[in-house]
Amino acid sequence: MAFSRHIVVLILQLMLVPFAFNLCNAQGLKYGFYKKTCPSVESIVRKTTAQFISKAPTLAAPLLRMHFHDCFVRGCDGSVMLNSTKTNQAEREAIPNQSLRGFQVINGVKSALENKCPGVVSCADIVALVARDAVSMIKGPYWKVPLGRRDGRVSKMLEALTLLPPPFANISSLKSNFASVGLNAKDLVVLSGGHTIGTSHCFAFTNRMYNFTGNGDADPTMDPNYIARLKLKCSPTDVTTLVEMDPGSFKTFDEKYYTLVAKRRGLFQSDSALLDDIETKAYVKRQALTHGKTFFKDFGKSMVKMGKIGVLTGQAGEIGTL
Repeated sequence: MAFSRHIVVLILQLMLVPFAFNLCNAQGLKYGFYKKTCPSVESIVRKTTAQFISKAPTLAAPLLRMHFHDCFVRGCDGSVMLNSTKTNQAEREAIPNQSLRGFQVINGVKSALENKCPGVVSCADIVALVARDAVSMIKGPYWKVPLGRRDGRVSKMLEALTLLPPPFANISSLKSNFASVGLNAKDLVVLSGGHTIGTSHCFAFTNRMYNFTGNGDADPTMDPNYIARLKLKCSPTDVTTLVEMDPGSFKTFDEKYYTLVAKRRGLFQSDSALLDDIETKAYVKRQALTHGKTFFKDFGKSMVKMGKIGVLTGQAGEIGTL
């Protein structure tokens, strides 16, 4: 996996050019978009999502991640749902997306909606709604989702590989990556709070413990005691073990992520990087000190903003099928 990491870095350096997203399309989104064509859309989505989350609460994290990964590549157009063909490797095949889970939830919701309102609701809107409902079902915030997205027809592995923020990114790269899709530093630190739920494979962060600069050393920005505990779970070559991103409450959406980052116990370099910028560091410290006083409200706002990235509306795109 170390080889893959270096390949990704090289590709990012050579090929990463911000997409010129048409943010004006976001004006085509609105609340109550399906009021006439499928008035029960949100109740169907919530009911179906609940059937999955009640049995497997840990699906909330990958469903949130799916929405994030969809929006950062070609905008929020549902292209992360498309399968590869004989002539094209889709976004799902990219290394960052190979660990995505929860496609069965999206398909289950789509099927339920097709039974009620055939050919009306896009997969892109479903991904956005399911992410919101899954988060709220594990004690997280609830936000209103403007709808009207249409589905894209193109999905390319290389674009996902180059456009998704990697876990080893520094603060400059992160801010640049987010800015390229119309998100600012506050959105970066707020949306990073999504790491309060979920797990990660060891290979996404073992370099921080065993070989940070190539000399067998550890990342000096990481709490040594935390490193010691992680070493008990992850060997240098471990590619299968999963580790909680927010130890102790990884199944509950809360503000404890910021407490961990403030204590230099962020799992990824991209988490620790939030302490390397005045604005993002101040936000981390503030949420840690106030027990997340504004986190839920901020998260909802940034999720709505993210959900408007490069959307297809009107006659653009299509309403995808199962």
